Parts: sequence; structure tokens; C-alpha cells
Amino acid sequence: MKGWLFTQTGVPLKLIEKEDPHATPNHVVIDVKATGLCHSDVAALEDPGWMPLFPNGPVIMGHECAGIVTEVGEGVVDLKIGDRVGVNPLDHETREATGYNYDGGYANKVRVPAKQCVKIPDGVSFVEGAASTDAGLTAYHALFAIGEAKSGTKVGIIGIGGLGQFAAQMAMIKGCEVYATDVSPAARKLAEELGCKKVYEQVLDLKEAECELIVDYAGFGQTTADALDAVKPGGTVVIVGMGILQSTINTYLMITKQLKLLGSNGGTVEDLKGVYDCFSTGKMSPQLTTIPFEEIDKGLEKLKNHEVKGRLVAVFE
Repeated sequence: MKGWLFTQTGVPLKLIEKEDPHATPNHVVIDVKATGLCHSDVAALEDPGWMPLFPNGPVIMGHECAGIVTEVGEGVVDLKIGDRVGVNPLDHETREATGYNYDGGYANKVRVPAKQCVKIPDGVSFVEGAASTDAGLTAYHALFAIGEAKSGTKVGIIGIGGLGQFAAQMAMIKGCEVYATDVSPAARKLAEELGCKKVYEQVLDLKEAECELIVDYAGFGQTTADALDAVKPGGTVVIVGMGILQSTINTYLMITKQLKLLGSNGGTVEDLKGVYDCFSTGKMSPQLTTIPFEEIDKGLEKLKNHEVKGRLVAVFE
């Protein structure tokens, strides 16, 4: 097999060849057809603070993959050879993650726990299936599992980027009334095209919408603080984005408005199924840009330089 190997911070990924993986008990091997590129991989290549997340040494990166099952290990009963699947990257029981604790999807083959796999419905592409395993999964979990959005909920979305565009579309599919805010004119235009009820430049402008739930997919500190100001009394703010890792919040607002401030990270197999259900409606059309597998290193550079709109996905011949 071929794969892009991560060795340590500051060292570019290297395209290597190694022995093909084989199925072990409760695991399957997948021929990878598409794999998403993520800003977290860019961060790991630049920030030594990420190194503890790679406890087993050099590893093939990539935590957003989809493909076809080619081998099934002992004890696997819900999957068979030929199944089209996407992989939830994080096992919430073991805390082990694809592309961190073991070889991931920046390769043409990957061995993963069978319980982390979700069958991709007919009509949903491998590119959509791969992007759903991180951007879609994370956006869905924050909205519905943590934020408890349901039909009729007024939802504010901060940041119409890779996650925010998924969130806005899924919320509308589920019957929510969606408002959005982004400092980027291009992102605001996208939000309008997606069908958001109203789009604002500043988070504080969301006040007029009286949202019961605001999800911060940007996470730049002030965005979270302003969300607490903008959300309806008794409402909920969920933080997903990690633009910066600190925020100063107004506890007076928290107390007097009786607000909930919650964090959300990743998602579950059930969340991934929910994302695929949304795609199956035919109403999902997130911005997805594709590149060849051989250009994953160049793709990460594009992410680093903010040259990518939406999500970037590598595809395999």
C-alpha cells in the first residue's frame, strides 16, 4: 500500500510504500476511495503541542475516509466485502483515533474497527461520505446531540466554513429556522444561497433573530462572548470552533439570562448515520473540492494558506 507518513512536527509528510494491512478480529480493511484533508493535520505539522496525540510514533495521517470493505475480521457480523462505508475517526470508548493512534486514510488501504464504520447510502458519493466523517459528523453532533435542535428551533450559525455550511443545511433539512453570521462576504453569500433566513456580518446582529440556540463554529473568543449576548434568554450556546483557545465571557449575562454554555467535540456513529440520512434527502450540497491522492501534501499547503473554500477531499483512482 501507499500512504503519506507523519513523523514529527516540522517535517513534511512523506509518501511511502509498506505492506498491506490485513483484517484482525473485530476490524475490517477498506480500499480507500476518498479521504478528507483537515486543518488539524496542518496544525500537527506545525505545532509540537500536537505530538502527544501520536503516541505510537510515525503514522499515516488522515481521519476522514470512505471506501469499500475488502477484508472482514473474525467477529464482524454487520459488514461484508463490497460494502461502501465511511469511518467515524474516534472510538469514544478507547479514545483511539484513525490517523493518530494507527494508520489512517491518507493511504489507499486502511484497517479500522468495524464498529466505527457506517454504510454509505445509495446515491451518496465517496467524496460526500468522506467529508461527512469529520465536518458533517462534528457539525451534526453539536447541533442535535449537544444543542438539542429540533424542528422549529431558531438556530444561529457562527462561521459558514467547512463545518458551518454542513450545519446550516442539516438544520434546515430538520426543520429549523436558520440564521447565520460570518465576517467574510463570500461566506455570507454562500449562506444566502444555502437558504438561511437572514445572514449577518457580526455575531451581535443575531440579537434581532432571538435564537434559542447559537453554535459557534469559528471559536475566536469574542465570537463566543458575543453569542452569549445575542442568544435568547434561557438559550444555549455551543462552542465547536478552536480559532483561538481562550474566551472572556460575561458571567452577568450567563446568570441573568440563565444561559447554557456547552462544548462539543466530534460525534458518534449515530451522528454519522444522521449526516448520511441528510445527504439521502438530496438537499445537501456542501462545497467540496477534490484533488488526486498524490497531491495530499500540496493540498495541506493550500489549507495552510487559506486557499480552500469548503472542504478539501483527496480521491483515489
